[in-house]
Amino acid sequence: MAKRTIVNLPGDGIGRSVLDAAIRVLDAAGFEADYVEGDIGWEFWRTEGNPLPQRTLDLLEKHKVALFGAITSKPKDEAAEELVPELKDKNLVYSSPIVGLRQHFGLDICLRPCRTYKGNPLNFIRRGANKDIEEPMVNAAIFRQNTEGLYGGVEWANPQGVVYDALMSHPKFKKNFGHVPQEEISVSTRIFTKKATERILRAAFEHAKEFGFDNITVCEKPNVIRETSGMMYKMALELHKADYPNIWVRNTNIDAQMMWLTKNPEDYGVIVAGNMFGDIVSDGFAGLIGGLGFACSAQYNPETGISVFEPTHGSAPKYADYDVSIVNPIAMIESACMMLDFIKEYDYAKKIRAAVAEVIEEGKVRTYDMMKMRGKADVIENGAASTDEMADAVIAKLK
Repeated sequence: MAKRTIVNLPGDGIGRSVLDAAIRVLDAAGFEADYVEGDIGWEFWRTEGNPLPQRTLDLLEKHKVALFGAITSKPKDEAAEELVPELKDKNLVYSSPIVGLRQHFGLDICLRPCRTYKGNPLNFIRRGANKDIEEPMVNAAIFRQNTEGLYGGVEWANPQGVVYDALMSHPKFKKNFGHVPQEEISVSTRIFTKKATERILRAAFEHAKEFGFDNITVCEKPNVIRETSGMMYKMALELHKADYPNIWVRNTNIDAQMMWLTKNPEDYGVIVAGNMFGDIVSDGFAGLIGGLGFACSAQYNPETGISVFEPTHGSAPKYADYDVSIVNPIAMIESACMMLDFIKEYDYAKKIRAAVAEVIEEGKVRTYDMMKMRGKADVIENGAASTDEMADAVIAKLK
C-alpha cells in the first residue's frame, strides 16, 4: 500500500521547530508518510508579494491533507514596508495566508478541542464552597465557522459610491454616522450565509451525537446582533426540532460565556459559534487547559476532504531567534493526532495521546510555560525542557 503524502507548511517563526518535533513523534509512533513542503508565510510575501503562492495551493489540491506550523501577520502599512524594493510600488496588499487557505478551499468547519491533561500545572483551579481547591476537568469541543463573519475580509476604508449609498440607506447608519465625513469611516462586514451556518451547526450536532453529549451551546450575541447571531440560533433550534430531537440547544452570549467558562467550564461539551466569537471562546477555553501550548485545531471541507491541522498559537518570532527552541510542541503534536483521526489512523493517534498524557502527568519534563517562566533564552539553563526535549520525552514513552 502506497504511503500517504502529507503537505508540510512550516510557515514563520516557531512554526518549523514545532512542526519538525511533531513529525519526529509521528515517525516514532510508526506512522509512515511522505512529506512534501509547501511555501507559505512572511518570506514569500516579502520577496514575491504573495504569502500563499499558487504552487502551494496546487500541492494541497493534489494531496488533500496538510500540517501547518504558524504564520506572522502584520498591519497593512508595516507589511507593505517590508516588501523588497522592486515590489513596493506594485500596490500589493497583504492578507493572511491561513485565511486565504480557508477561503480558497472552503475549509469552513474548524474544530478546536480543549481537554484537561491530568497533572498539568497550568490547569484551571477554583475555590469550592468549603474553601477547598477544585480542579474541574475540561473537555470542550469548539466548532468555529471558519470562512465568513468578521474575518471574511469584506471591508472598506473611506467608503465611496454605491457602497456609501447602500450604507446610508440603512436608517441606523444614516442617523448615527451620516454626519461623519466619509474619509473618517471604516467599515467591516459580518456576513453569515445559511449554507455555511447549517454546515457548522450540523458538525456540532454530529459531534455531540457521536460522543454522547445531550446538548450544544450556540455562543453568539443574538440579543444585539440580530440578523447574523439571530440566524445561527434560530437555525440551531430548527435543526434540533427536525433532525436532532435528543440534543437540546443552549444559547449563551459571548460576553457572558467568557465569564461562565471560569465558573463552570465542566458544564460545556460542544460549543458552536461564528468566526470571531469562535476564535475568542476557543482561546478562552485553551487558557483553562494550560494555554496556547496545548491548543490544537482542525479545519476542513467535508465535501472535498481537504484539511489543514494546526496549533492555534502564533509564530512568536522573538523565540525563533533563540539558539535552542524553547516553545511547547504539544499543541502541534495534538494537531497531528487530529490529522491521524481525520485519515482514520486512530491507533496511532491514541498511542501518541497516551504518551503525551504520561509525560505531562509524570511531570519530569516541562517546557518553560509549564514551569511558569517567562519565555527568555535562559529558561533551558534554569531547568525548562526545549522543544526537542519535550518531543524526545513523548517519543521515549512511545517506545
